[in-house]
Amino acid sequence: MSTVGVHSGRRRLRRPVRQDWLTTAAVGALTVPLAFLPQSDGRVTDALGWVLVAVMVLLTAWRRLYPLGVLLALVPVQLAYHFLGNAPTTPVAASMVILYSLAVAGPRRRTFVVVPSLLALTLTMMLTVNVHKGLELIRTSGWILACTLLGEAVRVHRNYVGAIVERAERAERTREETAARRVAEERLRIARDLHDLLAHSITLIGVRASVAAHVLNADPERLDRDTLSQALDGIAGTCREARQELKRTLEVLRAEDDSGPPPGLGSLAGLGKAAESAGAMVSLSVSADGEVPPAVGAAAYRIVQQGLTNAVQHGGPAVGVRVSVVLDEASSALLVDIVDDGSPADAADDAATGRPPGYGLVGMRERARSVGGTVEAGPRADGPGFAVRAVLPCTEAAPRTEAAPRTPRTEAAPRIRAAQ
Repeated sequence: MSTVGVHSGRRRLRRPVRQDWLTTAAVGALTVPLAFLPQSDGRVTDALGWVLVAVMVLLTAWRRLYPLGVLLALVPVQLAYHFLGNAPTTPVAASMVILYSLAVAGPRRRTFVVVPSLLALTLTMMLTVNVHKGLELIRTSGWILACTLLGEAVRVHRNYVGAIVERAERAERTREETAARRVAEERLRIARDLHDLLAHSITLIGVRASVAAHVLNADPERLDRDTLSQALDGIAGTCREARQELKRTLEVLRAEDDSGPPPGLGSLAGLGKAAESAGAMVSLSVSADGEVPPAVGAAAYRIVQQGLTNAVQHGGPAVGVRVSVVLDEASSALLVDIVDDGSPADAADDAATGRPPGYGLVGMRERARSVGGTVEAGPRADGPGFAVRAVLPCTEAAPRTEAAPRTPRTEAAPRIRAAQ
């Protein structure tokens, strides 16, 4: 048999803390000498009056928790105290502290509505019962308004200081978030650089090593020394180039100023020669007569590098690759086309065996997106092979997340569909 607990809907009464009780004790200590001040009419505080004063002093312990409720409870107790003809100065300390706490707690509209309303109600009752006491209350009402205005000033000052502190903390958090985002972006850029560099270099080294191994195993009696020497020289050259580019990347990490400019369109010929040394037949065409921003040139270089790497890795032996880099004056965009005529069997084998795909196409799209461009990649619709088209805006204010306008296709451009 299960038991269902029923929770009461009443809110738990909050209790004063030590600081509240210390303030109440200070108010009580100040109230006692006020009771013995000489009065103009000779009135004193009687026994019942002391009980009412003790109630008013005890109310100050809850002034921060329930400022409006404490003030509303104070009014009838104080009216009863004055109706009994006790000394008027005795409850002044408790009354001023409660009014001040109400104004500090706010909001301003409540303070400026409640205090004048209670003051007007009290004056009306006092003038109706005893005109002399009503006039005396009018004379002392200035202290009530002074305490209210003092509490309002303190509240405004606290809110102002709190707003300044909050803005400073928010600005600090924003700076930290911006710094963390820049670090993450820089790490991603370095990871892309290293991926492109290592994937390209290792792929070429692997192909050339395969050629050397084939030459050694095909016919040891009739060793083709020229082919073997060419393959080994290609491996050595690729290692040197990879080492130099890796050095430039590490120099950027160390914040050195002499690391040199990033690779651009002028370095595309070296990529073509490196791919040709691995057995590919590369046709490179670069028509960029206008000025291309360095960031766009570096993105185009990396996209071509990854495209050649994919072609050599997946296109089969002696794959033919056509690379076209054209600056379109009409759209102010750099058009990069990489088309190979290799067989997609290698990629199909990867899908059949369940091997995870690499990050080549993802890196291409990230490169293009970093300068506000787009990349489309997929199997060719007009024949075997794979095609990549990148559109890289050359404007200085190219957005990072907006897709660049697509240019109309021409008959010479390869028909490609987006890779899934």
